[in-house]
Amino acid sequence: MSGFDAVRNLGLKAARRLQAAPKPLVRMMRRQARAREHEAFRRDAEAIDSSIAQLARGTSPIIVGPWLAEVGYEVLYWIPFLRWLQDAHGISSERVVVVSRGGMESAYAGLAGRYVDLFDLITPHDLATRNLQRRAAAEGGGQKQSSSSTLDDELLEMVRARLDIGGARVCHPSLMFRLFREVWHGNLPMDVLWRRTRYEAARLPITTTSFAVPNEFIAVKLYSGPALSMSDRTRGSLRQLVAKVAAVAPVVLLDVDLGVDEHRDLELDDLPGVTSARSLMDARTNLGVQLALVARSRFFLSTCGGLAWLAPFLGVPTVAVYDTDHLLAPHLLVARQAGARVGAAEFSPLDLRAVARLGLEGVGSA
Repeated sequence: MSGFDAVRNLGLKAARRLQAAPKPLVRMMRRQARAREHEAFRRDAEAIDSSIAQLARGTSPIIVGPWLAEVGYEVLYWIPFLRWLQDAHGISSERVVVVSRGGMESAYAGLAGRYVDLFDLITPHDLATRNLQRRAAAEGGGQKQSSSSTLDDELLEMVRARLDIGGARVCHPSLMFRLFREVWHGNLPMDVLWRRTRYEAARLPITTTSFAVPNEFIAVKLYSGPALSMSDRTRGSLRQLVAKVAAVAPVVLLDVDLGVDEHRDLELDDLPGVTSARSLMDARTNLGVQLALVARSRFFLSTCGGLAWLAPFLGVPTVAVYDTDHLLAPHLLVARQAGARVGAAEFSPLDLRAVARLGLEGVGSA
């Protein structure tokens, strides 16, 4: 008998004994195992808190980033986490260097003395290719940054050289992802997140008078992703929805095809009353322009996720559309509760499955 078979047989015997044990004993053993697991999660959170406190000590510059993950995590968690960190540890904004991409400077207003955009360091194509490799190798293809990668290290060295801050410390996004991961999975209480974030309602410090858009418009960004499939039925529902919205006020599409991620915007500018803002954007500015347009809009209609998490905190009522909530549940809870705490604008999730179930598709259409 091989060693593998011997170990397997022992495991099977142990499982049979456990199944044969009285049910109260089994339940007690499971509770004890779960309690030990939760205690390990709490110890991990405390260790991360200690790392954060050590990072904040002194007067050295702190590089925050580089942010390589999805913009939804950035605006719903990362920026509120940084606000908390800055407040809790008395870190002056002059020490903070934010590293993000796509012109996100305005989203970090008040947090950082300096901002470095990744597209000033590396081409969009190279960043997209390298980031896809990082995600495949370290995240199972997912959008998070659970650890620092070779790509992170190379980008940080570029930032240090660019700003001549060789002794700068690094606040890497993995700190936040590791801290909140078990909250999202239900293994730690929500209070772990609430005590380490600071949400606020704000206005973007950006002028948009140069943007050639109507004085009053509705901003729309609908794209494929984990929350919204692009099945024929979904595409049809979305087109009907946008057509109705365009009858209320002009629609400005925040569509952009830069190939920097897997999101693909739905083409809708063939509908009456709908125009695209893609000519206003390039890789370096696209997120900044989208933020500015959202902040100016009458309301925001978007795929649930991404900038839809941020818009209500900018005072913009938001309708966030989805057709699957498999990965959305904890984030919907955070968005709603955080918005209610600070008096953000209305956030209205719209499940297309409910629209279909009630037979409301096409209601009121010509």
